[in-house]
Amino acid sequence: MEPLKRLLRDRIAARIEPNKAVLIFGARRVGKTILMRQLVKDFTGKTMLLNGEDYDTLALLEEQSVANYRHLLEGVDLLAIDEAQSIPNIGSKLKLIVDEIEGIRVIASGSSSFDLLNKAGEPLVGRSTQFHLTSFSQKEIAQIETALETRQNLESRLIYGSYPEVVTMDGFERKTDYLRDIVGAYLLKDILAVDGLKNSGKMKELLRLIAFQLGNEVSYDELGKQLGMSKNTVEKYLDLLSKVFVVYRLGAYARNLRKEVTKAGKWYFYDNGIRNAIIGNFSPLSIRQDVGALWENYLISERIKANYNEGLGKEFYFWRTYDRQEIDLVEEGSDALTALEFKWGNKKPDIPAIFKETYPNAAFDVVNRGNYLNYI
Repeated sequence: MEPLKRLLRDRIAARIEPNKAVLIFGARRVGKTILMRQLVKDFTGKTMLLNGEDYDTLALLEEQSVANYRHLLEGVDLLAIDEAQSIPNIGSKLKLIVDEIEGIRVIASGSSSFDLLNKAGEPLVGRSTQFHLTSFSQKEIAQIETALETRQNLESRLIYGSYPEVVTMDGFERKTDYLRDIVGAYLLKDILAVDGLKNSGKMKELLRLIAFQLGNEVSYDELGKQLGMSKNTVEKYLDLLSKVFVVYRLGAYARNLRKEVTKAGKWYFYDNGIRNAIIGNFSPLSIRQDVGALWENYLISERIKANYNEGLGKEFYFWRTYDRQEIDLVEEGSDALTALEFKWGNKKPDIPAIFKETYPNAAFDVVNRGNYLNYI
């Protein structure tokens, strides 16, 4: 089967320019390698594709000199490096290449933004464009699914998520094994590779606690007490988890009111399947207690995927007042404010009066199973 066309593909291709670098970030197994191969195949010039985890690649790039890179890249129009975060000093090496090799175009991908951002981000300021590739969005899956199949597969999306191989895999048992394998083999490998982190046990426990608090405000103090670590360590670990694209934080939206909660944060997973693998629960929705949280996580993640894929530049928040009026998701764009409430059932709550009064121009909608496809 021909791989799905990723929504980012044309946008990335348009940014492949002489003496510029394109950086593609994303969790492991979301399809960065396949996307990169497609971009290389579509390119109409001489290309060189390297893998940063290959010893030969490390040897080729090791000597950081203009002479070495000119020799290596003679006649090459596009240099593509997969798993670039594995190459020491990759940022300054890429800077030297794009600065000194006339006409060269560069694409580099990495599964952990801290490596590429720390190592590539700083030196490449003004010379690079960054993209974030996620697991499949529903818009992308629609290329191989009818509307009826999409509705039939909704439960599977909430339980097993949308990783490319999971979407195309038959059988729930295989999906379960695959997701367990990703969490065990890849996820922690990326996190533990950074910062000389030794305590994988604590990181797993923290992930489990966050997974069980899905959609709830998280107290770093409380998490620290439960894990026997300081609040600062909890924050540092969560920061690392967000930099390997496992989880992301929604802060509280507050602009005008003293009553609005400002400092709290909620944590969500980029993919429902990863979340369920972490807590070891792949039970059907009919016997679960967390369907509302899974629905909320799925829809917010889909909105965020659209933001990345289409370059919408939105900021995402939740909203709550101290007297418990709340809204699941508030999206702030350059010229619009949108508030969304997510309901698995058929309830249709009204917009909280104080929100409507404070933000009269905001759009408000309730998203449920009947209309959700209009919002993702």
